Amino acid sequence: MAVRLERVSEPSPPHNAVPSSALAQAPIVAHVVRSGFVESVHRGTVVVTAPDGSIDWAAGDPRGPVLARSSNKPIQALAMVRSGLDLPPHLLALACSSHSGEPFHLQGVQDILAGAGLTEADLQNTPGYPIDEAEHDAWIRASRPKSPLGQNCSGKHSAMLATCVAAGWEPATYRDPLHPLQRAITTTIEELSGESVVAVAVDGCGAPLHAYALTGLARAFGRLAVAEPGTAPGRVADAMRLEPAYLGGTHRQVTALVRGSAGLIAKDGAESVYAVGLPDGRGVAVKIADGYPRAAPVVLAAALRRVGLDAAEAIATLEEAPVLGHGDPVGAIVAVGLDA
Repeated sequence: MAVRLERVSEPSPPHNAVPSSALAQAPIVAHVVRSGFVESVHRGTVVVTAPDGSIDWAAGDPRGPVLARSSNKPIQALAMVRSGLDLPPHLLALACSSHSGEPFHLQGVQDILAGAGLTEADLQNTPGYPIDEAEHDAWIRASRPKSPLGQNCSGKHSAMLATCVAAGWEPATYRDPLHPLQRAITTTIEELSGESVVAVAVDGCGAPLHAYALTGLARAFGRLAVAEPGTAPGRVADAMRLEPAYLGGTHRQVTALVRGSAGLIAKDGAESVYAVGLPDGRGVAVKIADGYPRAAPVVLAAALRRVGLDAAEAIATLEEAPVLGHGDPVGAIVAVGLDA
């Protein structure tokens, strides 16, 4: 299916927006339990792909397209490496990241930019505060304003700029969907996922964002996870494994998951998306229909238990989602309907 890329300046009118089957047909996959009472439920779609890319099992309709948000970043980074980006593992992991804004993350972004002869002023991602709680509070106390550097997508944006310099492309327009970099990203997403990109939107950071089947997200991560070392996809996957703190942050669940699971790669995304590539080539992807951020890790944990991942401590970290009453745990978010 041919993809038509157009500049996106405004959202589509509400009457033209039709929910994907991955949302509209999503079953209940999580309960919010307070003092033994189910207070809320969350619907979602989960898919596991086999090493050959076929669907192994699913809850809901994983053929429906979703906006994978930051779970796309390792695939975007692959397109950059193929286009000439050459970074050491810790900085390549940062290119795949939604970083916490800790000092080593910010230094890494500055190093990527400096290596390309650029500065923080060239970043075009949305200004933000660090998402690490301590760093966020420190910035507020210091009256330090939001900045593109501190925002969690600055690793990706600095790498996009560096790729443009390496490839001889105009860096000032790197966010344009028609830019050669963004065309290369679209091609890579379709190749690795085995799915057509059905829409190009604008991500929260300002970069183009692609919609494609949730199955394709799982398939892409499975393929990345078994890529040969030294190849472009192998370099991306190895960077994520070697430098998980640069992929997330010191206190992040995704960091603990990758660090505690030999051979696994993973990336979380906004609006409750999560993708994992297993060392045997299987892929797992989760999308919570209402975008509730604390539900996706819990549901992912249930899916990883179902597929037999031997990483009990890392999975338990994903399941840490207490429901509080007067500041004390009185319940939890729990996955349902995903037992083997």
